[in-house]
Amino acid sequence: MRTDGPRLLAINNYFYRRGGAEAVFFDHMSLFAEMGWDVVPFAMKHEKNEPSKWSDYFVSEIEYGNQQGFVTKALDAAKVIYSFEAQRKLAQLIAAAPPMIAHAHNVYHHLSPAIFSTLKNAGVPVVMTAHDLKLACPAYKMLRQGSICEQCKGGHIYKVALNRCVKDSAAVSGVVFIETLVHRLLGLYRDKIDRIVVPSRFYREKLIEWGWPPEKLVYIPNFVDASQMKADWIEQDYFVYAGRLAPEKGIATLIRAAALAGQKLVIAGTGPEENALRDLARTVNADVMFAGYVSGENLHRLIGESKALVLPSEWYENAPISILEAYALGRPVIGSAIGGIPEMIKEGETGRIAKAGSPDDLAQALNELASLSAADRTAMGRLGRAWIQEEFSPQAYKRRMLDLYATLTPLDLAAVRPYGT
Repeated sequence: MRTDGPRLLAINNYFYRRGGAEAVFFDHMSLFAEMGWDVVPFAMKHEKNEPSKWSDYFVSEIEYGNQQGFVTKALDAAKVIYSFEAQRKLAQLIAAAPPMIAHAHNVYHHLSPAIFSTLKNAGVPVVMTAHDLKLACPAYKMLRQGSICEQCKGGHIYKVALNRCVKDSAAVSGVVFIETLVHRLLGLYRDKIDRIVVPSRFYREKLIEWGWPPEKLVYIPNFVDASQMKADWIEQDYFVYAGRLAPEKGIATLIRAAALAGQKLVIAGTGPEENALRDLARTVNADVMFAGYVSGENLHRLIGESKALVLPSEWYENAPISILEAYALGRPVIGSAIGGIPEMIKEGETGRIAKAGSPDDLAQALNELASLSAADRTAMGRLGRAWIQEEFSPQAYKRRMLDLYATLTPLDLAAVRPYGT
């Protein structure tokens, strides 16, 4: 049913909760729908999609894990670079439901940034949230063979193909190189997007370092609704990691640190490194329990009853929502001194910061936190919860986002400013 409020066009590759970007995408839509906005989604067709009356306008699925023939793969590669279908479908959607503003999240490899030309031609202001570093790094992580890589800085994007940065594949990396070259020549990101929302100060500074104009980059952190999460857990004797089991997450370093510190560790999640990590835990005699995939209330309990959540990442993390969720659950956080993680931890107040990739430094942080009383750790968690209720709340997010939208549209803030709702 239509509302009488402003209309937001919300854009993302996937229309189901696939990962962190999708969580922000859906939560953003919910917040604005609750304020009376008419929120219209644009995404890719997928069997896991949430239902939507606008799904007829969604573009055909591209899913790289599927078995495909050569011709299909070639056509999909062309869509990755520039999707005429996405342009056509989006133009039809804009005609059916003209938006006041468009807010995009992840669009590369599926919808393609070709849609930004369509929006610009239709006179629709465009905002995009940078969930990763794709606007600078063709491979989006600034990571190669497990180490930080910034070789493409200064326009040397050919190195993504030379170094086979994507899936260690010459073919895939070559497509990504051509994709990046075309997008930059056409100015699809730089010239067609009005503002980039950056959830961490680190990402903002990194994008500026790589040549993005500061006036286009707006720091708006992610949020969680702490009011929906309990914080009166009874602490148990373990630290916890929750997330994907991938090399850049630093879990091998965490297992070694747990062994050095003699601390119990629970690892929740699945991923390509699981078997290797299990072998490592046996080799170093670490007291580790692999809990597999855990979600919902079970995950909240697992984190809420821990001594602390540990985020040992070894790549440029943006602004992990898992940190905010741990605080909302009343627990402190130990995080690596890399990317946007340090700005989300008040050293000694809401947690500890350890050198990325250092088992010794991380072991020291584990032991320092373990040496505190349970009451002290609970107090740290409470400080974290109070911090996010002030700075990382839905109300703060709405206020910042509406202020941004008002700079790009004839939005009457006085009429749409129920920040506390």
